[in-house]
Parts: sequence; structure tokens; C-alpha cells
Amino acid sequence: MISERILIICFSISIFFACSPSSSVVELNVTNNLDKDRKSETIEVDLKQLPKLLSKFSPEQIVIKDGNNDQILLSQLIDLNGDKIPDQLIFQSDFQPNEHKHFHIEGIEGKLELPKSKISTYARFVPERIDDFAWENDKVAFRTYGPEAQAITESGKPGGTLSSGIDCWLKRVDYPIIDKWYKQDLEEGKSYHKDHGEGLDNYHVGPSRGTGGIGIWKDGTLSTSKNYESWKIIANGPIRTIFELNYGSWDADGLNVKEIKQISIDLGTNLFKNTLLLGNYSELPNITLGITLHDKAGEVLTDVEQGWFRYLEPHDGSELSTAIVVDPSIIKEFIDHRVDEQDLSNLLIVCEQAPEVTYYAGFAWKKSNQFKLPGGFDTYLSDFADRIASPVVVEVLE
Repeated sequence: MISERILIICFSISIFFACSPSSSVVELNVTNNLDKDRKSETIEVDLKQLPKLLSKFSPEQIVIKDGNNDQILLSQLIDLNGDKIPDQLIFQSDFQPNEHKHFHIEGIEGKLELPKSKISTYARFVPERIDDFAWENDKVAFRTYGPEAQAITESGKPGGTLSSGIDCWLKRVDYPIIDKWYKQDLEEGKSYHKDHGEGLDNYHVGPSRGTGGIGIWKDGTLSTSKNYESWKIIANGPIRTIFELNYGSWDADGLNVKEIKQISIDLGTNLFKNTLLLGNYSELPNITLGITLHDKAGEVLTDVEQGWFRYLEPHDGSELSTAIVVDPSIIKEFIDHRVDEQDLSNLLIVCEQAPEVTYYAGFAWKKSNQFKLPGGFDTYLSDFADRIASPVVVEVLE
């Protein structure tokens, strides 16, 4: 009898530990060390930190739960290297100053009912508009131009675009508009250059840098690439979209430049992240980031110590503030470059040589009612720079 009871107890203990939450739950602690709020903070979890959990569950069976109420949060798996195996699990949360939050990473058997969201990040190649490439989140939208648009322009035909500058699409709704605006323009004659209640594209780029285009500054002249040559989408929402634009090799006053941009955009931010990859960076002086000054009627404001730069201008009956944020340690100088030639006046941020230059670019439009201009957006840029300099601390306890 005693041996049977011992057997039963041992069996029960084994069942308890097999079914215990500890076998399918990993604790996650996240800390905001800034004395500032952080809205829509994206938290990244490297799946290599979850070997025990992933020995029992596939990445698609893993969810993030709020540590206070056990609510499943919107999350996204990301395959960074294209091998069809997810590398990251990301989600978002708001943090108060110096707040510490607790989350659960949990494996769940069976079919998952994950939260849905009407807002999303998004990017796509747009063959119905020559070969645009466009991207957006719930705050802002952008586009740039491909090789066919370049070829049309260089052949002397109308309708093309020759520019590696970044175009801003001014949206004032939080839901995706890229597909809708292109479709309405092509099928209904409803031009996205006019505001039909959701915003519009009335931002001129031309050969300027737009908002976040790059170049090489040499002997008082900015050399730039032409249109992108190829594209690749790495991840596409809902929380983060990542893609690459390959500009191939181009000449900068006798210097050969090999340029790839890896761009990502998260929910809840007015700035997209751009990681500039330069294969021959050691040969290149003065890697330069730019913002167009259009007709030079606006105001430049900079904070070199924090690494943010913005241009506030009157814009089609409203106001627009375009900006770049970059690590201040790589800034060599900035140049308020104003000339008589159309589209060649730019605010230029000259950076040190590096294999990768990471910076953030974007805008705030007065009609979107997201910020009071200029002060509200200036504060946002300052806080954004602080957040980049002091990321949240993520601790995985498997």
C-alpha cells in the first residue's frame, strides 16, 4: 500500500510539473530607464533566448500576455534573414517615466486567435504606377521611385521621375491609405494630389533629397544616386514593416558608391528607420543625409548634441515640419545649403565613414492634428532622440 501511494504521489508530481505553467511560460521584464513617457514602444524578443519554450512549441504557437491581466497582446514574428524561420517576436506597449513592466511569453496548443488591428504598417511595390515603392504606418506615408520611372525620364518621354529623394504622403487618418489612393487615382480619376478627406501627396521632391535621401558631399557639391534598381520586402506588418532598396553602384565625382537602404517603419511613430549600407564606405568622404528646403521660405532648427534636425515650412495653406534624427557621435557637421537652382537647396547632415549609417526621417503635418507646430513636434524629436540613446531594457527569464 505504501509503495503504491508513493507511486501515485510520484506520478502526480510528474503530471503537475508536466502541466505546470512554468513549462510553457517565460517571464519577460521590460524597464524604461528614461524619466519620460514612451508611447508605442516596440519590444524585440530574440527567439534564440527561448530554447526550452521552442522545444515544445513552434514560433507560431507563442503569444505575449500582459503580466497584469493576462490579456494576449498584438505581436508579430519576423524572419530577418529570409530562411523561413522566425528570428524575432515583437510587440508594443506604452511606458510611463521609469516604469518597469512584466509580461508573459506563453506557448499555447491548438489554433490561436490573435488580436486584430485596423491599423498596420505596410509597404509594397506599385507596378500600376510605373514602379513606385511606397510605405506607411498609422501616422505617415512615403514613396520613392524605380528604374522604369528613371528610364522614361532619361528617354525624354513625359510621366517619369528621376530621383532618389524620399516623397512624403501627408495622411490624416490612422488606417492604411496606399492601396486606396493608388486605386482611386487609376480607376476613378480621383487624384491623390488632392485632399478628399484623408490627406494627399502635395510634397514636391524632384532632384532634391526630399525627406531622408542621401548623397556624398565633396568640394561643395552633393552627388546623389538615381532611382532604386531593385527591392525586397523582409517583413510586412502589422507592427513593423522592413524592406530593402538597392541603388546599385553609382558615381560621386569619381568615387564609386555601392548603396543599399534597409528601411523599417513601426506603428505609432512619425519617423521611419533607415540603415544605409555602403559596401565601400572606407573610400567615401562625407556621407550625407538630406532634407529639401524647397523654396527656402521655412525655418531650420537643429540640436546637434541630441542629433535632430528639422525644417518647418509653410505648405499649401498649412505647415509641414520634416526631420532627421541621427546618432550625434557620427555627425561631422551640418550645412544649411541654399542655392538659386530649383530643388537643389537642402539641409545636409554630414556623417563619419562607417559600413552602416542608421538614421530616422519623417514629418509632422499641421492638418493631421498630431502635433502643434512647431513646439509639439520639436519636443517629439527631442524625446525620440532620447529614446534612441536609451533603449528599454529587456530581460528574458526562461
